[in-house]
Amino acid sequence: MRTLVVGAGGHLGGEVARLASAAGHEVVGTATTTATGWTAVDVTGRAAFLALVAAVRPHLIVNTAYRADSWTICADGAANVALGASTVGARLVHVSSDAVHAGRPEPYADDEPPTPIFPYGAAKAAGETAVAAIDPAAVIVRTSLIVGDDRSKQVRLALDLATGRRSGALFTDEIRCPVDATDLAAAILELAASDHAGTINVAGPEALTRADLGRLVARSHGLDPASVPVCTTAEGGLGNRPGCIRLDSTRAAGLLKTPLRPVTEALGPPSRHDEGHAG
Repeated sequence: MRTLVVGAGGHLGGEVARLASAAGHEVVGTATTTATGWTAVDVTGRAAFLALVAAVRPHLIVNTAYRADSWTICADGAANVALGASTVGARLVHVSSDAVHAGRPEPYADDEPPTPIFPYGAAKAAGETAVAAIDPAAVIVRTSLIVGDDRSKQVRLALDLATGRRSGALFTDEIRCPVDATDLAAAILELAASDHAGTINVAGPEALTRADLGRLVARSHGLDPASVPVCTTAEGGLGNRPGCIRLDSTRAAGLLKTPLRPVTEALGPPSRHDEGHAG
């Protein structure tokens, strides 16, 4: 099995590449630079990306590439990847985001249409639309905040805020369903080997606020949870953002052998700080 991981230089892409290689796949990865050891290809450049796909001729393509402030990567890039998969008949798994939803108290089912209310969500929704139109057999994985080791942006942000390396705060009124990167990567490869097509939620079973996630990260690293600065979204002044987004991953849990662990389990037991020791 020859597998092309788009965005292999990132946290999730790196885990997909690692697990695929361990499973015996011949893995080719792309990244923004060659510094990571992967092939440097700009996913927004259609001709260059299609040339790479034609040269590699993968059986599976997993697209983990994104940048929250880039429409071209999230939307145009997704279309280019789907086109590449269709030209060589490769199985495609495209990673999307819970950001496509506006937020509400009730959980979101797998195939609910996007209702984005901010630019990143709109870009990811456009990417989903392109993928589904170009390659209806593709799997579109909607996921949430990705945690794990220090490669996780969520983990690094919480630690930087807790230690004062970065200014800002985590929101007390934004709820998500964090998922461990290794769990998510294993689920992606399992879905790739299945006959599932279309959108599916793959997120953690535990919903918590961004602030509580940051406190959990701090605790797991031996820091005082109270050292994480928090505020409301209104106090943060970042404009209109989704509040509560709970992804219902019941279907994925029933299809997969891979367990989607609660984030409290994935990040490990409380540190000794809770027993009165310094972090």
